[in-house]
Amino acid sequence: MSMNALFDRPLIKRRRAAAVEAAIMGSDFLLKVAAQDLEDRLMMVTRQFEKAVDLGGHGGHIAEVLRASGKVGNVIRADLFAPDHSNSPGPDLVVDDAALPFADESLDLVVSTLNLQLLDDLPGTLVQIRRALRPDGLFLGLLLGTDTLHELRDSLMRAEMEICGGVSPRVIPFADTRDLGGLLQRAGFALPVADLDKITVRYDTLFDLAKDLRTMGAANPLLERQKTMAPKGLFMRAAEYYAQNHSDPDGRIRATFTFASLSGWAPHESQQKPLRPGSAKKSLAEALGTDEKKL
Repeated sequence: MSMNALFDRPLIKRRRAAAVEAAIMGSDFLLKVAAQDLEDRLMMVTRQFEKAVDLGGHGGHIAEVLRASGKVGNVIRADLFAPDHSNSPGPDLVVDDAALPFADESLDLVVSTLNLQLLDDLPGTLVQIRRALRPDGLFLGLLLGTDTLHELRDSLMRAEMEICGGVSPRVIPFADTRDLGGLLQRAGFALPVADLDKITVRYDTLFDLAKDLRTMGAANPLLERQKTMAPKGLFMRAAEYYAQNHSDPDGRIRATFTFASLSGWAPHESQQKPLRPGSAKKSLAEALGTDEKKL
């Protein structure tokens, strides 16, 4: 296990295996949002992809969108962490993000949704994805970003400070969009883009939100999480704080999910490139129709 590991990978595997009822119970709404996001973005791309990988799209929603798009020839489902048996047929591969099994320049499209936020070495995985893409190949990613579940984090922190006099990590850290754009650049992607979108889901209580998170296999997977039983009354007090500070007039509470959409292309000579500094043929003053003043 890496000395810098944040996540309990065996725990994530067990929870993924236990999340097979998510689609039946209606708790796969985040995956459906992710699939719709991918469908919308693919519609804007005017080209065909011979070979694509759905990297970690548990539930099969993403692979279905790729196949239905009419823009992808061969789709490979490669699940991260653990095989998903909630969808038949299952994935083609179960892969380790630390060592993706794809040859250099062997893929035309790689898509990864709602998995990248659970990787210990996201920069390393992005480098591997870029290397696996053929020149002018496309990467599309969607992960949970800044402010996701900030209401839950705030309520748990307040309750734990009151009851225990300190806090323990109970919600995973989410990446900032500006950081993600920089990661794409450092991984060698051309034309990198990182955008944010938010949805708000409403629940009756904190316990209903927690039930959905458990059903999705998305409960606290941090290695440094508190592994002993929570102090008596902690979650009840957190639920009270949640209702006091993050509820609507009808009494229902809000849960924010922020989606960070990523895209980047493997470099190719046909792509647009920024001009070299000083190579412009016309000054800014000329373009604006004003007089240039010398200082």
